[in-house]
Amino acid sequence: MSQHQPRHNPWLVLCGFFGLLAIVAVVSALAATSARTVYTRLALPSWAPPGWVFSPVWTVLYITIAFAGWLYWRTDGETRTFAAYGIALLFTMFWTPLFFAGGSAKLALVDVVLLDVAVIVTIALFGKRSRLAAALLLPWLGWLWFTTALNAAVVTLN
Repeated sequence: MSQHQPRHNPWLVLCGFFGLLAIVAVVSALAATSARTVYTRLALPSWAPPGWVFSPVWTVLYITIAFAGWLYWRTDGETRTFAAYGIALLFTMFWTPLFFAGGSAKLALVDVVLLDVAVIVTIALFGKRSRLAAALLLPWLGWLWFTTALNAAVVTLN
């Protein structure tokens, strides 16, 4: 760590990253109370997964996203990189309320495209200091590309 930063207990910081991702998950879950109903009423492409798939996938992704942030933090990385990470988390948190609670697949599509960009930027910045932190974000990006395609299909079909 650099001399100008106070030392923090890394395990408490890891708990902080998990807490941050828990907030994102809870906000998304609260907005998704009607998600099953909305999802089953949509015209979906043939390749759309069943609704039950989303919760376990996001649980795993939230864990890897938290670990990636923590690993990057341990490199004493730049705060502007954490700004990109934070922006990506905000776009993540807004997608579910836009798509399900707000009933706006078009706004959700704009959100997820901006999220794709934010995650790509975050991966590139994390990768400068921690290849493992960047690699842990790749499943998130892959799932987001799938989400982007599914969201675009929903906009087209509905």
